[in-house]
Amino acid sequence: MQALILAGGLGTRLSPYTAILPKPLMPVGQMPILELIIRQLHHCGIDRFTLAVSYLGTLLQAYFGDGSRLGVRIDYQWEENPLGTAGAISLFKPEEDDFLVMNGDILTTLDYQALFLAHKREKPLATIATFEKQVRIDLGVLEINDQGTLVDYVEKPTKTYQVSMGINVFNKKVLQYLKPQEHIDIPELMLFLKDRGERIYCYNEPCEWYDIGRVEDFAMAQQFIQEKLDKFLPGGAR
Repeated sequence: MQALILAGGLGTRLSPYTAILPKPLMPVGQMPILELIIRQLHHCGIDRFTLAVSYLGTLLQAYFGDGSRLGVRIDYQWEENPLGTAGAISLFKPEEDDFLVMNGDILTTLDYQALFLAHKREKPLATIATFEKQVRIDLGVLEINDQGTLVDYVEKPTKTYQVSMGINVFNKKVLQYLKPQEHIDIPELMLFLKDRGERIYCYNEPCEWYDIGRVEDFAMAQQFIQEKLDKFLPGGAR
């Protein structure tokens, strides 16, 4: 199997750390987050990786090389100008019908094999891995009708949303909808595909998930990787 890893972002939310290191090289536990991702994916059967890079990409190339140290094959897709999270796909050359596209800063216990099997079973053009995220609102939330009358008043409610994990599976037919060098992000692409009658499948399973581009998630990831290392990196993936 094959994966395109989006590793060219500026990492502004983790500044000033990312002024020196690209975000995928930020350490989680004893290794960079991207190395952990590659080890996880290799354990699930993915052995060919393309890293979409731009900002500080030479550091990523110096660290990972051709991937032989990790038992995989790695090549690099350079962007002179930022193309967005979906624009990078337009330059990708898949060797199989289906391929994984994900951000290079995600720490999760998601079962990638189960995700891929669900995509194969459902046969959509694209599959989005989703996570049930609870968001606490630290304010009193009012429901008011059209006449300005109070209907409900809830103090500091917790709302639950299905959010994208930054992990997707695509069929290579998606390339016919993309123009080389055009800037487009994955949310825009998914809605574009939906509006043209293509099926977008949303896959959900209970798991841990942290976007280490967020300072609070980065801190939590450091804690959980120490406490639950075997959940994130099974023995066979080390």
